[in-house]
Amino acid sequence: MLDAEFIRARILEALPGSEVDVRDYTGTGDHYEARVVSPDFAGKAMVQQHQLVYAPLQQWLKSGELHALALKTYSPEQWKKLGTR
Repeated sequence: MLDAEFIRARILEALPGSEVDVRDYTGTGDHYEARVVSPDFAGKAMVQQHQLVYAPLQQWLKSGELHALALKTYSPEQWKKLGTR
């Protein structure tokens, strides 16, 4: 079974310097949500941002071990505009 810290570490390996928060939103160990703020997202469409996050997790998504990963992705500029810092 995966855990939030494992998923967070995989995302950080692929997107160093990002701010990543992951939580298990069902308690079943296979449905997670993540908020990722990364400079790598600057100038990219949301679908491209999500592809960058999903890429290091493909093995677990394909196997079904990670059934769902809901994403909220932001560039640092987008995050700052939201006033959440």
